[in-house]
Amino acid sequence: MATAIMDLPEKEYILPGTRTCAGCGLPIAYRHILKALGPKTVVTLPACCLTILHGMYPKTPVAVNSVNNTFASTAASASGLVAGLKVTGREDYTVLAMAGDGGTFDMGIQALSGAAERQTHFIYVCYDNEAYMNTGVQRSSATPAGAVTTTTPVRPKEQPKKDFIQIMEAHHPAYLATTCSSYPADLYNKFVKAKEIRGTRFIHLAVPCPAGWGFPTRQTVKMGRLAVETAVVVLYEVEDGRFRLTGKSLNMAKTGRKRPVSEYVAGQARFKKMTPEQVEAFQQWVDQRWERLLERAGI
Repeated sequence: MATAIMDLPEKEYILPGTRTCAGCGLPIAYRHILKALGPKTVVTLPACCLTILHGMYPKTPVAVNSVNNTFASTAASASGLVAGLKVTGREDYTVLAMAGDGGTFDMGIQALSGAAERQTHFIYVCYDNEAYMNTGVQRSSATPAGAVTTTTPVRPKEQPKKDFIQIMEAHHPAYLATTCSSYPADLYNKFVKAKEIRGTRFIHLAVPCPAGWGFPTRQTVKMGRLAVETAVVVLYEVEDGRFRLTGKSLNMAKTGRKRPVSEYVAGQARFKKMTPEQVEAFQQWVDQRWERLLERAGI
């Protein structure tokens, strides 16, 4: 059953005053993830923006156990935690592996692929802000074509974004979902569901980044909503092989209302060098994927 935003639990597991950048979308998402998973959660994370949020021991705003690991080993660390909790008889804990797009799409893919193939019992979250933001906005394979980064400063990235969600679906995880920090109820519901499922659960979390994308810090939630309303980000889930659209994306599919990608691009400095032809190509890419997903949803 869907949870209304006003019915979310009042208990907080992350306090205000983190070291993330102003306007960061990650604390919004993380707050609701922990509300869904509860106090018996162990988080493993690599060097990333989430490490900045957690801070340095013992001064952390996060009220659950956590383990820091190396950039490429988040899924391997999670696998070890699952085994350790099983041996010590504490299988009532939820293991949450959480890494950015660089630590997932690029360096972390090997360990994640192996764990997913074995159906290791953890939730893996890729919070995707579409670049190596923590280390200085370098391009990753999640960076969209046309985006300016510190490693593509003159000539924007030419390659399209890697379709990592489809790569993970090919592993047949027990549960797969996409969500966005700007839709906390959708996010919360999916983590509540994921918590109760056995096996590997993969959730792709879109997180707008004002520092890396180049928009005012007050517009973080707006930018995430715009990503969904233009279908650059599509909200859906796959459970037991069954695909379904959720939340705003389901509403868009039913009404046929979808905003143009040009509105999404115009609000971000990282796309300042995109030509009208490149914007149109981006629109075509979004439209083609949207139509495929509509067909898959039977709409």
